[in-house]
Amino acid sequence: MVPMPLSEKALSRGLLDTLIRAGLIVVLVLFCFEIFRPFRDLMLWSIILAITLYPLLERLRGPLGRKDGRIATLIVLVAIVILMVPIYLMGTSIADSVENAMTVVRDEGIRIPPPADSVATWPLVGKPLSALWLQAATDLPGLTAKYIPQIKDFSLSLLGKLAGVGMGFLMFIFALIIAGIFMAYGEAGSRASVQIASRISGPARGPQIATLCTATIRAVALGVVGIAFIQMLLVGLGFVFKGVPGAGLLALAVLLLGIMQLPATLVTVPVIAYVFATEGASTATIVFAIYVFVAGLVDNVLKPLLLGRGVDVPMPVILIGALGGMVTGGILGLFIGPVVLAVGYQLFWQWVQEPPVVEERL
Repeated sequence: MVPMPLSEKALSRGLLDTLIRAGLIVVLVLFCFEIFRPFRDLMLWSIILAITLYPLLERLRGPLGRKDGRIATLIVLVAIVILMVPIYLMGTSIADSVENAMTVVRDEGIRIPPPADSVATWPLVGKPLSALWLQAATDLPGLTAKYIPQIKDFSLSLLGKLAGVGMGFLMFIFALIIAGIFMAYGEAGSRASVQIASRISGPARGPQIATLCTATIRAVALGVVGIAFIQMLLVGLGFVFKGVPGAGLLALAVLLLGIMQLPATLVTVPVIAYVFATEGASTATIVFAIYVFVAGLVDNVLKPLLLGRGVDVPMPVILIGALGGMVTGGILGLFIGPVVLAVGYQLFWQWVQEPPVVEERL
């Protein structure tokens, strides 16, 4: 057997040591990820909120002094109070609706009018819908007993969704509190983010990448969530002043539609139709209809102005990132998607515009 040369032994031993170290690092990273995973969404929300609210802290430094901890605490408390207002309106609206429904059922009972003869002539769904409607009008207890499993599944699913909304709200409150802690140490966090980005992308591109990520998160917060909140306030004020039933719940629906990048007319048009059907055409209803309809379209004007503001990336890239991120990652993906797409866009064009290195031949 021919002995292995000393240089090959050293190379083989060095390769084995490298593979062992790499394996240990992978195991350590996986363990760290498993430990951190339950807090991942909470920490991401905290970072996003801290980045979004930090400019407000910088503006308040002059009037309130240089105590970043006190200013961050004040911002968090005010934000929690602002969040509690729509939650209170939604809760009171739901409670009033349930109370009214129970009063109607107790005093008058559930009376369903029979369907019109024209319902059966509707294409495809006319006959089965007419039969189901007629059974509900003549034998509602029997129809309810027939569909008890479906009603049970739907009720459990609805309760699960409501519980998820409550947990999401609590997580958002905790994320807001943690964001206040991050803002109190904002300068150190900014330096750390630049160091991390420089370590990954190099000292030349690191600060640019950190600045791009920060500006993109703030642009999405202002251009998506901020516009949706403004739209909710404008439409909700119209609902409240007009006395629309469930005004708080409908305003919250407008906010969710705005965050999901869906038109607010899905809520405003049915409400306008309801007001005209119940109150008729008058000067007040016409003014209400025009105001609510225009308020529901205000995002089309504000979005091009605010969504890409302060970001050296075209607005369609940010919008596509927000939509794609929301589809793949929910509300949290609404922020992560534009950041990833904007960074990828910048790195791609830096690579395209960077001249190729030409090797000199001797």
